[in-house]
This record gives sequence, structure tokens and C-alpha cells, in this order.
Amino acid sequence: MAQTTSGQNQNQYAVIAPLAVKSLLLDIAQSEDLLVVVGERGHILWSDDRGVSWVQARVPTRNTLTAIHLHDSQLGWAVGHDGVILRTQDGGRNWTLLRNAPLDETPLLDIWFRDADEGYAVGAYGLLLRSHDGGESWTQQQVNAEDDFHLNQFTVAADNRIYLAAEAGLVYRSMDGGNTWQSLNPPYQGSFFGILPLHDNSLLLFGLRGHLLLSSDEGVNWRYLETATHALLLGGLVLSDGVVLIVGMDGAVLISRDNGKNFQFHPQADR
Repeated sequence: MAQTTSGQNQNQYAVIAPLAVKSLLLDIAQSEDLLVVVGERGHILWSDDRGVSWVQARVPTRNTLTAIHLHDSQLGWAVGHDGVILRTQDGGRNWTLLRNAPLDETPLLDIWFRDADEGYAVGAYGLLLRSHDGGESWTQQQVNAEDDFHLNQFTVAADNRIYLAAEAGLVYRSMDGGNTWQSLNPPYQGSFFGILPLHDNSLLLFGLRGHLLLSSDEGVNWRYLETATHALLLGGLVLSDGVVLIVGMDGAVLISRDNGKNFQFHPQADR
């Protein structure tokens, strides 16, 4: 059974708006030529021409959507505030509400599916949800019994190790498919918003006040990298040519051409 909570949000669809493409958009996913973005007011837009043009999808929520994961060019999931979980089976054109829990007051912040059935969603107050049926039902799993800090991002490395970036300097690693979790100890106590696996199995960890750290031993040891910025760092990507990008607030863009060992700061004038 899909987990839902009765309430007005459950029956409201996002308003189809001409300016939706200019609204606050918080995450993007790609599968082949398909791009899908999610953001505030339940806005989801899709493009099948690599972003040249965008079409707003029909979405059964007006909650802010924070993250999206595409399994392929047809199947995908999105999460957001009020514990909302959505699924598309037609390339982002239409969406089904799988979970809505406004009374929990726990936003979801990231989602990832291993295949068409097994998936994970993480969010505020240490919430980790796991599904084995494509998102139709979810069970809660504990990461750390000693705290309830926000889990900000779920990352899977090439060796199938799973990492969670969290608040208060916390990072977690699972080596058994998410069944158990180990706390790592980076040398910074502020919030982390992402972990980026690199081609040589090293990891980049980034977060508040321009903090960027590199680990070459699966998160056991970390060293600081110079960023020349105090901007909050929010996202990262390895391009097809090996260039590594880290981006953040105030137009902050960090570029590495040596697999994440050194970065140059390239602030965007328009922020």
C-alpha cells in the first residue's frame, strides 16, 4: 500500500504556470536525451531535446520538491516536503503520488533507486526510508540511534558503497547495501550537502562555508582543499572529459582538471 496521510495537499495538483521554468528549481536528472527538473510548488518540467525547450508536467502535489532520480528514460521518482514521494512511468510527463505524510513534518531531501524495485529516500531528522516494490510501500530504517540530524544526500560509489552526507559534520558509509551504517569522522563539524565519487575511487565532500574535503581511502581520512570561497557548496558533477565541477550559492563554481586534487574558483558574475 502507498503510504499517504489524508489532507488537502493530497488532492491538489501543481498549477500549470507559464513562468514555472523561471521558478526555484532544486534538482535535475538525465537519462539519454531526457532531462527532468523539480522545484518549488510541485513544479516538474521535462525536456526531450537536451534542455532547449521545457514542458511542465502534471503533478499531484504543490509541495516543494527537493530531489529526483531517473532509473531510465521512462521510470523515475521525486521527493519533497511533507514526506512526499512521486513516481513517473512515462518519462516525467505524468506523476503518481506514492507517499504524503504532512503530519510527520519531515521533508525528504534525496532519493535513489538501485533498480526498478529497491530504493531509498532520506531526509530531515535522520529519516531513512527503504522500498522493495518500486515505491509502493516504504519502511523506516535507523542510521544512527544516537542522533537525528538531517540526512542531506544519498550517494552510491562505483564499488557499490553507499554514503550519506549529513548535518553536524556527520558522514555515514554502508558496505552491505544499506543494511548497516558506519559513522565516518571528517575534520569539520558543519553541515555537508554532498559527496561526489571520482574515477579513482576517491571522494569529494562539500558543504557549509566553502568547505571541500578529499578522501582517497573510502572516507577514513580527509584533507582540506583550497576553494577561495566561503559560499555554501551544494552540488557536484564529473563531466565526460573528466573535469570535476562543484557549485554553490552566490554563483560559486569550482573546477578541477586533475581529478579533484586541486580546484580553481570561477565565480559567476550574475550569481
